[in-house]
Amino acid sequence: MKPAVLIPGKKEAFANYQLAVEAAGGRAVFSGDAGDLAQCVGMLLPGGGDVMPWRYGQENTFSRDLDGERDSMEFAFLEQAVSAGKPVLAICRGMQVVNVFFGGTLCQDLPGHSRLSGGIDRLHYARTAPSFLTPLYGAAQIINSAHHQAAACLGNGLRAVQWAPDGTVEALEHTSMPIYAVQWHPERMRGPFATCGATAGDRLFRAFLNRCAQKK
Repeated sequence: MKPAVLIPGKKEAFANYQLAVEAAGGRAVFSGDAGDLAQCVGMLLPGGGDVMPWRYGQENTFSRDLDGERDSMEFAFLEQAVSAGKPVLAICRGMQVVNVFFGGTLCQDLPGHSRLSGGIDRLHYARTAPSFLTPLYGAAQIINSAHHQAAACLGNGLRAVQWAPDGTVEALEHTSMPIYAVQWHPERMRGPFATCGATAGDRLFRAFLNRCAQKK
C-alpha cells in the first residue's frame, strides 16, 4: 500500500495537494481527528487563510479569512506530530502555523507578495542556504508567491533557510525535528501548473515522502 500522508481537513478543499501527494507516490488521507495521524507516515499542513493573531500575541490589524476552528484543529495535529516524531511538510499558511506553534510571530501584511490580478501567482527568485531544499534545487530558485503574511520572529528551534530578494523568509526547517516548511506553493508548480524555468514542485513532495520512509 502507498504511504499515507495526513492532511487536516476535508478532501474537497485541498484537491491540488492530494494530486501532488499521489503524483509523488503517496496516498492523501483527510481527517479532522488527530488520532488518525498514527496510521500515517507524515503530515502535510496546507495553505489557506490567516492564523488568529491572538495566538502570537497581537491584535488583529490586517489579518483576514480567519477560522478559529481550523487553527485549533491544525495546532492539535501539529502537537500530535511533534510528540510522535512524524515528519511534517508545511506550505504557505502551514509554514505560518508552524512558526506560531513554536512561539514565533507573523507579519500581518506584506506588500508585493500576493497574487497578481486574475489570480495568477507571482514568480520571483529566492536564495537558499544549505538545508532540505539544496539537494533538490541548489542555492537559487524561482518560486511562486501568493501570500500577504509571513514569518517575523522565528519560533524556538526553527531556522530560516530561504529568502526572497526583499528578505522575506521563504522556507524554514526545525533544527532537531523532521519539520520542513515553505512559504510558496509547490502543489501549484507541478503538472498542469508547471512553469518553464521555475522550480519543479514534484521534487519537494517526493523528497518529503522519502524522509517519511526513513523515519518509519
